[in-house]
Amino acid sequence: MKAFSGSCVGLAALLVAAAAGIGAQAQVQAAEQRDFCADRPGIGTPACTMTPGRVQLELGLGDWAREKDAATRADSVELGEVLVRVGVTGSTEAQIGWTAFGHVREKDRITGAVSKDSGVGDVTLAIRQNLRNPDGSGFSAAVMPYVTLPSGGSAIGADDWGAGALLPLSFDLGSGLSLEAMGEMDAAVDEDRDGRHLAYGGVLGVGFDLSQTVSAMFEISMLRDNDPTGHATEALSGLSLAWQPSGNMQVDIGANVGLNRDSLDSEVYLGISRRF
Repeated sequence: MKAFSGSCVGLAALLVAAAAGIGAQAQVQAAEQRDFCADRPGIGTPACTMTPGRVQLELGLGDWAREKDAATRADSVELGEVLVRVGVTGSTEAQIGWTAFGHVREKDRITGAVSKDSGVGDVTLAIRQNLRNPDGSGFSAAVMPYVTLPSGGSAIGADDWGAGALLPLSFDLGSGLSLEAMGEMDAAVDEDRDGRHLAYGGVLGVGFDLSQTVSAMFEISMLRDNDPTGHATEALSGLSLAWQPSGNMQVDIGANVGLNRDSLDSEVYLGISRRF
């Protein structure tokens, strides 16, 4: 626990230091302006990192998901999913994420009984270290360790800390076509909210430009979750669209569909990103 606490403090300190150094990075920022590259939309995570001194705010305006089986149906709504990204060095960025509101409604399909719960989400701290082409051009690769802090309520919070690492890769093939891949390994919080277990998986995607300002991404993901209460393999397919009205702003919409009984049935979401 001491090592974990120290890691959290270190990540938080890096975020504060990065924000404080924005003014000092102005000359570097002017010399190295990168193409807009947002984490959203989609299932995977890009390998690009922010220009030093730049800040990007990514906001999930709304997210609705449904999951059902023979006994129950659950509908969840999340509003205000915030991600702040700060460029620290030429190849490193710091991130902090949090969801402002979540509501879950569960219905027993046999008895008709309904239960509801609402609350805020957990805080996520992450560092993305790019290993090749931080602007996302050509072949780009990065590693991204993260921790989640149990600040949320029972509705969408985990009630315990978690951690993990992502390995995003991207291949810009030119002519508006790109490929993405992402590996993931997590110390995920147990379903009983006490302790952690191994979860791992990956994402494959194809991106293509529909016009100079509109792009699309099709993805397939699989995640093996070895929860002590029962192992499961979640499989999703997703399609997302992004529109860039300017070089520093993006609006997105997307939908995911479950491919097996261990996955959610459907999900739709809408968001906006702005670089400062």
